[in-house]
Amino acid sequence: MGKLALAAKITHVPSLYLSELDGPRKGSRQAAIDGLKEIGRRCRELDVDTFVVFDTHWLVNASYHLNCAPHFKGVYTSNELPHFISNMPYEIPGNPRLGRLLAQACNEWAVETLAHDATTLGPEYGTLVPMRYMNDDLHFKAICVSALCTSHYLNDSARLGWAMRRAVEDHYDGNVAFLASGSLSHRFAQNGLAPQYADRTWSPLLQRMDHDVVRMWENGEWADFCTMLPEYSTKGHGEGFMHDTAMLMGALGWSAYDGKAEVITPYFGSSGTGQINAVLPVTPQDGHAIPKAQASSAEGFQAVSRL
Repeated sequence: MGKLALAAKITHVPSLYLSELDGPRKGSRQAAIDGLKEIGRRCRELDVDTFVVFDTHWLVNASYHLNCAPHFKGVYTSNELPHFISNMPYEIPGNPRLGRLLAQACNEWAVETLAHDATTLGPEYGTLVPMRYMNDDLHFKAICVSALCTSHYLNDSARLGWAMRRAVEDHYDGNVAFLASGSLSHRFAQNGLAPQYADRTWSPLLQRMDHDVVRMWENGEWADFCTMLPEYSTKGHGEGFMHDTAMLMGALGWSAYDGKAEVITPYFGSSGTGQINAVLPVTPQDGHAIPKAQASSAEGFQAVSRL
């Protein structure tokens, strides 16, 4: 049937768009832009038809949600950083059929998920910024997945990722890429200090934590990483509580994953946050690697880690 052809952790920092414009930041994010374009190029070679974006800028307070409208088009200004992203035009084809399949599979795996294909809801910039560079000719379709989850367990997000892979491989007739759109550490520079931290992380501690995590990814130390993810997501100020990363790891097999990350854009600081573009090779996984819903996040992670 279908195939999960590529998986990646990607950046969406608004300074990417700002670096296109005339001014002091022009050209400053070219390496990150080139990294996104390279991932998009690989997806074309793999005949990917749809990006599924785990978007840490889509905040939800109950259930998981998919924006799978047939088409997205408009002009976007960020409510968080309107001086970074202002009046940015966008257009992206959608994929309602795949969105419904993904939601159905998640619900079958006991993760309450709703697909929205008849909606005026537009994408957030966790989707819009990467798509600007990965899909400028509208070659790919895209589906947005809520990944700023305020009342959700990380193990449910992992299960959601695995269920979505099952939906693609068992019920879809195309190739799909899963993109975890979010930072590593995400402690913004304090108000008034942002210009000083334009290309830095907030603290040496957070930067060291991020570098250690990247080395773990490159070395394939996934059992250790999955065990530490809940604590890393809080003490490391992970963006969206790192639900995007849990979703991606769930799709890859969680602690049973045996790939090694390939860094496309080396780690860089941006407004206090830690950023990267990295491809995580998709490897065959046991379809029973992810357990059913657990009573608590801690129990769920312990259950997964024992497998």
